[in-house]
Amino acid sequence: MGKTLFSFGHGFSARALTRLLIPQGWRVIGTTRSADKAESLRASGVEPVLFPGDLPPEGLSEATHLLISAGPDAEGDPVLRALRPEIEKLAPRLEWAGYLSTTGVYGDHQGGWVDESTPLTPSTRRGKWRVAAEAEWQSIPDLPLHIFRLAGIYGPGRGPFAKVRKGTARRVIKKGQVFSRIHVDDIAQVLAASIAQPNPGAIYNLCDDDPAPPQDVIAHAAELLGLPLPPAVDYETAEMTPMARSFYAESKRVRNDRIKEELGVELLYPDYRKGLQSLLEDENG
Repeated sequence: MGKTLFSFGHGFSARALTRLLIPQGWRVIGTTRSADKAESLRASGVEPVLFPGDLPPEGLSEATHLLISAGPDAEGDPVLRALRPEIEKLAPRLEWAGYLSTTGVYGDHQGGWVDESTPLTPSTRRGKWRVAAEAEWQSIPDLPLHIFRLAGIYGPGRGPFAKVRKGTARRVIKKGQVFSRIHVDDIAQVLAASIAQPNPGAIYNLCDDDPAPPQDVIAHAAELLGLPLPPAVDYETAEMTPMARSFYAESKRVRNDRIKEELGVELLYPDYRKGLQSLLEDENG
């Protein structure tokens, strides 16, 4: 019997996984909110389903694997809010389920290291929603759940180059601030490795080996482009959206030993320098 992945909220990371699975003969069904995006999904070989829409979504009952990328809100997880009875019915028949969470569940550690055993102490509203959503999914009986806590995601079309080229990039300076990152292709290979060797109940941090100050990443992007160093601005006085400012509320270094030791993953892009170089090479063809 063939493998069928049903992907809720089929976005940037899920599309990267799809590029690995479809050539292997997988059937992939992905949800989207818009008819326009449905057409782009279909062009990539994914069967699009509008969600929220008719319930239960077409094809859900045929899934052998389940991926949840849809983010929670103040009312909880949108998939379980709409479909918990259907998910509970499906759970015992699934070979694998993956929930894409965030390293924001760990909260602020003032630049200190965290791993998968670190207590969850989120300081942002979105982080608290994620902790609640993880618990919701963990409460479903017989679901072969794997939780993936993602650091800041970058990849083709999602990097600092556009802002640097436009001259709108800034190096926001906050003393001691570091972020962990992950290239979308490394997310895809970790998910594929987990699918190949399921370990229900497992939790994995997905990040590279080099937590770094955000201003260093911007500076390196400018250097690669041969453009002037973007201006430095102090975090305290910088004009930022509430969303952007919330990212600076937490500083931590995230350990990724488990994906290497348990899943045998060797990162394609172990630091932002290799990742940015690759993005630029892809842009230049």
